[in-house]
Amino acid sequence: MAFDVLRVPVWRDNYAWVLVDGAGQAAVVDSPEAAPILALLTERGLRLTHILNTHHHPDHVGANAALAAAFPGLQIWAGRYDADHDRIPGLTRAFDDGEAVQWGGVSGVVRAVPGHTLGHIAWLFDNGAAFVGDTLFVAGCGRLFEGTAEQLDEALNGVIAGLDDATKLYCAHEYTESNLRFAQSVDPDNAELLAYAAEVARLRARGEPTVPSTLALERAINPFLRCDTPALRRSAGLDDGAARHEVLGALRARKDRF
Repeated sequence: MAFDVLRVPVWRDNYAWVLVDGAGQAAVVDSPEAAPILALLTERGLRLTHILNTHHHPDHVGANAALAAAFPGLQIWAGRYDADHDRIPGLTRAFDDGEAVQWGGVSGVVRAVPGHTLGHIAWLFDNGAAFVGDTLFVAGCGRLFEGTAEQLDEALNGVIAGLDDATKLYCAHEYTESNLRFAQSVDPDNAELLAYAAEVARLRARGEPTVPSTLALERAINPFLRCDTPALRRSAGLDDGAARHEVLGALRARKDRF
């Protein structure tokens, strides 16, 4: 079984992702703004049955109430931590780390990926679609607003890096160009990174998106998945004895100032 994934651009650089099954039903992963999501659903003749939230930030849950009003009985799913802290508007079901999930005939698992926030989760489906919110971006990662570098390292290099290389990674923002500029500043001799940056320049010049990415690509270009490499350790100003999460934390702090 499979579902189609439709991209909904929102504001300047947000994405919502609409999952569509074969029976006219839809789910949306994160809900920044209702109007563009409702427009797509109306255009396609789809009935929204679920919202799958990755974390509590307003640009991810801000349209929950409006969408619930438009679709009575709408199911709103999120992670246990955000549920326990009452951070998801309209929540109907909370998922624990490692709990099975199914939508549109596709099975999957919910994984806790704290770091950007303490309650951040990823929706990982068996058809190779992974919805990672703000944990991982193309060539980057989310800011550490609530969690620690150690938590984010486990999320990225423990959970997400354990997926199949062909996994499609659906993040929530079009930050790729700025992330690539930073990545080149700390990993300047990475030939795959340089080649991909050139490709992205061509894509963005045509107004085309860069998301989703794949895990294989991120392994090659994303500095936060390459913290064990000598080049990134040098850029972080740390020696070979430093823990991987220390490298990640130093790079993330440097990115915050970039």
